[in-house]
Amino acid sequence: MPADLSAGALTLTGRITTASNATFVGSIGDTTVVYKPITGEKPLWDFPDGFLAHREVAAYLVSEALGWNIVPRTWLRDGPLGEGMVQLWQEPDPDQKAVDIFSPEDAPETGWRHVLEGEDETGRTVALLHEDSVALRRMAVFDVVVNNADRKGGHILAMAGGHRHGVDHGLTFHTEHKLRTVLWGWLGDDLSSEELQGIDLVSEGLDGELGRDLADLLGDDEIASLAMRCTRLRSAGRFPAPRGGMPAVPWPLF
Repeated sequence: MPADLSAGALTLTGRITTASNATFVGSIGDTTVVYKPITGEKPLWDFPDGFLAHREVAAYLVSEALGWNIVPRTWLRDGPLGEGMVQLWQEPDPDQKAVDIFSPEDAPETGWRHVLEGEDETGRTVALLHEDSVALRRMAVFDVVVNNADRKGGHILAMAGGHRHGVDHGLTFHTEHKLRTVLWGWLGDDLSSEELQGIDLVSEGLDGELGRDLADLLGDDEIASLAMRCTRLRSAGRFPAPRGGMPAVPWPLF
């Protein structure tokens, strides 16, 4: 019998020490999971309210509404350090990269999108690029919808077969514009009919089951802002540009 992922014993097997909040690898039966207890959260100054774990689960629910399987299955449950977010572990393909740094002369001319150029720690000019793929376009749309303030390159898992998972969504759903992402390569491009349909599914879901489920995780103002972002993105019909005085990319980039 498969383990009960909601109530089965959660055993910790390791800790991800590079994470800014307490993040553990564990197992529920034979299933490997990531566990982020609420007691280990260190919210940023501009995300003072609510819990990061709740936003992670809310991001999964929006991903499911879109129908694109961006966020791995994520849920709330009790664990060794109290209630927290639990997410199915995903093992990326070590031979693939969806986002990468190149020297300008070595940057690929096809199949990739240019984001920016800068200097590395040695003063060498480098370029940030991401792949030009349907899977990554979907993630970029998702990030606009959930107002993701932390889409680092390392938060994109390049899976075997070409699928791309997005993880680490604790900094989402702010009522103010907070979009910080490495996925700016489609800036100004028209959204596809499939992408527009996905946005419509979220908007429709907010009037039904999705809205009811999010009400347990987010504030009313955050849900209203989510609905407004869907409306604005659907009306514009194209990938937005950076705006406001805040940085357009997260730091570090990976």
